[in-house]
Amino acid sequence: MASLVLLGVLAAGLPPLLAAGQDDVDAALSLAEFLRSARTVISGNQARINDPGLGDKGLTGDAVVAAAIQNMITTTGVDPREVDPKSEKGRLLAAMALAVKEVMDANQPVINEKGEGFKGFVPAVFARLATEQFRRDQSGRAEIKVTAPPELVRNRKASPDAFETDVIRTKFQSPGWTRDAVYAATTTVDGRPATRVLVPEYYGADCLVCHGMPKGEIDITGYPKEGASLGDLGGVVSVTLFD
Repeated sequence: MASLVLLGVLAAGLPPLLAAGQDDVDAALSLAEFLRSARTVISGNQARINDPGLGDKGLTGDAVVAAAIQNMITTTGVDPREVDPKSEKGRLLAAMALAVKEVMDANQPVINEKGEGFKGFVPAVFARLATEQFRRDQSGRAEIKVTAPPELVRNRKASPDAFETDVIRTKFQSPGWTRDAVYAATTTVDGRPATRVLVPEYYGADCLVCHGMPKGEIDITGYPKEGASLGDLGGVVSVTLFD
C-alpha cells in the first residue's frame, strides 16, 4: 500500500519541505529537473544537430552538461554545483550529469555526421538514452524514466508500469488535478521500500511539430502524430529512489 507524502509543487520551482520524506522528494525533483534541463539543450539545438552541412556541432558531453546547469539555474534558481556532493540530492545530480555526459560523448559520431540531415537524435531519444545510462550507473539505487499515458507511448521500453498508469489515470488525467502538481508516495517496488515521484509534462508548441495535428500524419521520426493540443498531458518523468 502506497503512503502519500506529497500532492503539490509550485509550478515555478521545487516544493517546500512540508512532510516526512521531503528530502527524498526534493532530491527526486532535482534529478528530474536536471534531465529536463539537459533535454531542453537538445531541443534547442535540434536544427543544428540535423544540419547536413555542419560537422562538429560543439555538443560535447561537457558542453551539454554546462548548458543544462544554466537551464536549471534559470528554471529553479538551484545551481547543482553548489549542492552538497555528499547528500543524496548532490549524489543524484552528479550521477545524472555523468549519464548525460556519457550519452553525448558516445553519440558524437552520429551528431557530427556531415551529409546526413535527420539523425534520429531527438529529445525523446536523448532522454531515453540518458535515463538508461543513469540506471546502469546506479546499479539499483535509483531509477528515472520518461513515460506517458499508455495510448501515447511510442517506444514500449517507456511504457508506464502499473503504479505509473494508476497515477496518470486517477491523478494527472483527472479533471480536478492541479496542473503542474506532482505526485509522490512511499511504496514498494519488487519488494523493496521506495519513494516514487512523478512529474507531469504538458505539450508545448515545439512538441506539437511531432505530436500535434493533423492526427495520423507521419512526422519526421516516422511515427503518426497523436493530434494533441497545446497544454495536453504528454508525458511523465518518473523517479524511483530505493531506501
